[in-house]
Amino acid sequence: MSLGCAKNAADLEVMAGNLLKKGCVLSPDPDRADVVIVNTCSFIASAREEAEREIARALMLKAKGNYGRVVVAGCYPQRYPRAKAKFPGVDVWQGVPDKWIEPKLPELRLTGKAFAYLKIAEGCAHRCSYCAIPSIRGKYRSRPMASILREAKALLASGCRELNVVAQDPMLYGCDMKGKTRLSDLLWKLDALEGRFWVRVLYSYPSEITEEFLDWLVNSRHGVRYVDVPLQHTVPEVLAKMNRRSAIDASLAAADLLRELVPGVTLRTTVMTGFPGETEARFAALRADLRRMQFDRLGAFAFSPEKGTKAARMSGRPSRAVAQERERIVMKDAEALWKARAARMVGEAHEALVVAQGVARMRSQAPDVDGVVYLLDTPKGRRARVGDFVTVRLERVCGFDFEGEVQ
Repeated sequence: MSLGCAKNAADLEVMAGNLLKKGCVLSPDPDRADVVIVNTCSFIASAREEAEREIARALMLKAKGNYGRVVVAGCYPQRYPRAKAKFPGVDVWQGVPDKWIEPKLPELRLTGKAFAYLKIAEGCAHRCSYCAIPSIRGKYRSRPMASILREAKALLASGCRELNVVAQDPMLYGCDMKGKTRLSDLLWKLDALEGRFWVRVLYSYPSEITEEFLDWLVNSRHGVRYVDVPLQHTVPEVLAKMNRRSAIDASLAAADLLRELVPGVTLRTTVMTGFPGETEARFAALRADLRRMQFDRLGAFAFSPEKGTKAARMSGRPSRAVAQERERIVMKDAEALWKARAARMVGEAHEALVVAQGVARMRSQAPDVDGVVYLLDTPKGRRARVGDFVTVRLERVCGFDFEGEVQ
């Protein structure tokens, strides 16, 4: 079981690959397994609560004799090494791996055949005042390019048709390497690989987006014009307290600039509500900025004061109830914008990748965080197999998803 972000999912695939290398077999059902792995997140309070619930559930089933051993891995045991005492039935308590260990079967993926997460770096070079990730994952460490390309080639050879490049900040790839290796160098090498496939870069720190990256988005054969640029906030005073001063100007200009330079780009962002110093007036300014920027995809989460971070000790923090109410308001605004945009898309035809039986995603839909297109079973529609690229006509909106017919 993998909890949390896509980077965690990539880590679990490496763990599972190495277990296969040692002679283990993956079980489709925990009731038939000897060992269950819970790969955890501990970024914010809700993630820790989810991790603790799943650990407790695994131990309850173990006590009933469903399986023999429980392994807890990832960010939770890394951040709380002594918490194992709370869960005496856990057999292995293992933090995040410090070194890149490639599995013998890099084609193994828990995401299915059609797409994969390609992790290019570990750790973080930023020091946002609210974030505990640097203390959990360590400093930024780029993965060797040769290793990334080997994995990418193996994934494509196994039928993968979408490589989702992930790291805490992919824009900083190569910053810790000798020479002048940068993300654009890696992306152009990925673009030179043979075959029909997409390359999507997830998470782009606003002030780190370069002209070279934008050039790749516009001119590459395989690049998906999709930019996930998490602003966190738009008010300069709040961004300064978040220790994101370098991103202030970029945050305010990101949406307009990206649309100007990358025609047809899909933009996604996330914002935080209830951060220390966010007054009613500053929250109103955030809402106004988001309405002006018109992001295609928008997520929000309430501030969680994390032990060991500077933000946890800051004064002027709205109450938890206020932060959560502001989160709800932002998401209601986002839903209204989405409904208007989605209604205009009905009737359009788009290229999409079939990622599961009867389910596809367009370029504008990133895995896990955006919606999907449910393929209608119609006499006229041709049968689409997992891994196929198809043209789909959008017939109706279903929440944040679509129903569509294969042309």
